[in-house]
Amino acid sequence: MKRDDRSKTGKKPAPKPTGAKRKPAGRAYQRPRGGAAKPISDLMPQIGRTAFRRFGFVQSSVVSRWPEIVGETHARVCVPQAIRFPPGEKSEGILELVVLPAHAPLIQHVIPEIIERVNRFFGYSAVARVKIRQGDVKPPAAKEKQKPPPSLKPIPMELGESLRDIGDPELRTVLESLARGLGSDETEASE
Repeated sequence: MKRDDRSKTGKKPAPKPTGAKRKPAGRAYQRPRGGAAKPISDLMPQIGRTAFRRFGFVQSSVVSRWPEIVGETHARVCVPQAIRFPPGEKSEGILELVVLPAHAPLIQHVIPEIIERVNRFFGYSAVARVKIRQGDVKPPAAKEKQKPPPSLKPIPMELGESLRDIGDPELRTVLESLARGLGSDETEASE
């Protein structure tokens, strides 16, 4: 027979504390929301991925990096429209290009090179054929030209002392470049 430790009251005795404090029953841990702000350029591939896949692009980087893939010359006259793969496969697809009408014969001749470059970009034989459609092509955005490096020509001593007192750094830089130009003309004329 099983013995029950109930007292005369009929209730079970309370468990004895073992020394460790029990945590109160509360809410479970939740990861803090938000976090550090992210640059929009980091978010765009995730945002555009669904739209690009819907219109036939496995990777959005093919569109965004098209000038790097085929070169600036070809990127000005043709843009990728879609890559269509056979059902259930991710290789041997058809790349659809939109080409300016006057440049279609030229692009027709460089199709093997374009296929090779796109496959090299993917790292496997993703494209087997290219389909050309004539239409309007928006040329890629022009990149800002980089500033030339600062001149390494020395500033003439007589001009250098007076330029150090100028407080505005932009004005001082402009005047220093002008002084370098004047200094090089004077040294060439005296030789």
